[in-house]
Amino acid sequence: MNLKVGILTISDKGSRGEREDRSGPALQAMLSGIKAEVAQYKIVPDEKEIISQVLVDWSELGIHLILTTGGTGFSPRDNTPEATLAVLEKSAPGISEAIRFYGLQKTPRAMLSRAVAGIRKQTLIVNLPGSEKGARESLEAIIDVLPHAIETVCGLASECAAGRNEERGTRNEKR
Repeated sequence: MNLKVGILTISDKGSRGEREDRSGPALQAMLSGIKAEVAQYKIVPDEKEIISQVLVDWSELGIHLILTTGGTGFSPRDNTPEATLAVLEKSAPGISEAIRFYGLQKTPRAMLSRAVAGIRKQTLIVNLPGSEKGARESLEAIIDVLPHAIETVCGLASECAAGRNEERGTRNEKR
């Protein structure tokens, strides 16, 4: 399955052309390793209604994965989690927990992330930090499970437990 991805950068300065987006292109480069095509890319201001509308529009287009970057901290202008929660049909807290856990191995500031993840229609939406380094490290934490997660969301994964059972068999053989 070739994954169709949307990368949405949330940045007031970036949307006005006052700051170069480094996170979006960094994420795009990382996705090439999992047969993913960036079908949508956009920079928007940190306005809840605008963010939510793009997430809805892209999920209606059949984008499999939307990665947002930016707007996940404690600043008064950080609205990405609220905009995302407003459009989700199902939450996927394990993804955000894994990202924060991975980040905590590198910096205690990772606990300050309010990022969320979840599903709308057949689209997985994941909030990532706005810094290039934070976005890259966060995607690194989950990139290996994304193809299976998306296949499951799309109804294409037939045996979710197969990988786990195969691992058990391997471990048992080593004993």
